Amino acid sequence: MITQAKSNAAWGHAAPLAGRPPAGSAEWCRIIRPSTGWRAVDLSELWRYRELLYFLTWRDIKVRYKQTLLGAAWAVFQPLLTMVVFTLFFRKLAKIPCDGPYPLFSYAALLPWTYFANAVTSASNSLVGSSNLITKVYFPRVLVPASAVLAGLVDYAIALVVLLSLMFWYRLVPSPWIALTLPLLTLLTVGLALGLGLWLSALNARYRDVRYAVPFALQLWMFITPVVYPLRLVPAAYRWVVAMNPMAGIIEAFRAAVLGGACDRAYLGVSVLAVALLVTTGLFYFRRLERTFADVI
Repeated sequence: MITQAKSNAAWGHAAPLAGRPPAGSAEWCRIIRPSTGWRAVDLSELWRYRELLYFLTWRDIKVRYKQTLLGAAWAVFQPLLTMVVFTLFFRKLAKIPCDGPYPLFSYAALLPWTYFANAVTSASNSLVGSSNLITKVYFPRVLVPASAVLAGLVDYAIALVVLLSLMFWYRLVPSPWIALTLPLLTLLTVGLALGLGLWLSALNARYRDVRYAVPFALQLWMFITPVVYPLRLVPAAYRWVVAMNPMAGIIEAFRAAVLGGACDRAYLGVSVLAVALLVTTGLFYFRRLERTFADVI
């Protein structure tokens, strides 16, 4: 909450407002107080700082490829080389069945998963990595994990070009619905990464164990997500475990959009509910701990 009050020695280093005060009047200063209780993020305040979100996102993009030899090519190599490894081990050796060519089958899942995993990892470490900025200047702290999530969309867009190239290579004609479904599924993936990023970044500001647990948890998460295998291979008795996984519905819908076929609406509905729940609770929890970030980072 921002209020106006007359300067007083008790406020010490309160920054004066721009401009000179009127002659014969006391100098005015701006005092920023933390909000109380459980409050969601102030949307009007976020709109006022929208340009800062752009600059923070652009900063994260530049830092990611600064002093690298391959630059943005890493956005292609990471999912592409993973696809090659999965094809050799899971298709050639394990003989896992799939719908369509396995390289395209696995890459269609690796594309959203790679973005999701990188976005969650970056967002969880974003507050600690921006400690010098957070402890010196006031701005809505939610912009820091949000910029980390949005910065990964550049890699995602580059890797999406490779997916379209693979579809052309295997002479797979995309459905007209792909132009509508892919943006919506991308938005769901962004929302899921943002919701988890809000929770994990706030927790990581207090408990630094989070930064070590997140990569390990994401590795386990990938193997309970139908990335390297089709969903039909999961025994019926354990389908409820997959149903609780919000990335399962997103990946299955992504594959259906790329390869064609039916999409299980129940799994996708779980993903939509999980995104709404994580973003809502993440905003409240982040706002609750926001007042302590400058003290604990």
